[in-house]
Amino acid sequence: MSQADAIERGTCETRDGTRVLRFTLRLPHPVPRVWAAVASSGGLRSWLAVAEPFEPHIGGAITLRRLSTEREGEADDASGTVTAWDVERVAEYTVGAPHSRIRFHLEPPRGDHVVLRFTHEFRGDDARCADRLVAWHAHFERLVAALAGDRAAKPS
Repeated sequence: MSQADAIERGTCETRDGTRVLRFTLRLPHPVPRVWAAVASSGGLRSWLAVAEPFEPHIGGAITLRRLSTEREGEADDASGTVTAWDVERVAEYTVGAPHSRIRFHLEPPRGDHVVLRFTHEFRGDDARCADRLVAWHAHFERLVAALAGDRAAKPS
């Protein structure tokens, strides 16, 4: 399965003044492997951000730290809490602006792949929505590569 087949085109809609961005990924990996990538400090580090602290339970603290591609060299930290946690099914992190709420929902395997549904809720204009679509697609390309074992996928 190619990256193009794994990552469906993202969508962004507005609901009650909040932007809701959605992606669906079809990943040819077992649920525990995909879960570890989206719901553990080590997994998130492999494709998205350093997650420290990371307390994997509802109400647990989380801070996502990465280098922003928008402001080269500046830290892009987002701190908040784990707002949904259902092992091997749902991990949701609600962090400060501009990121707001991100949710990973794994569906039971379908044949040889797991379906990962991703939702990102935030406030912003059309330009911010377009920017987030591009940025998350790039993140998901790194996720697909990291799950395939490509060490070069790790964010800098």
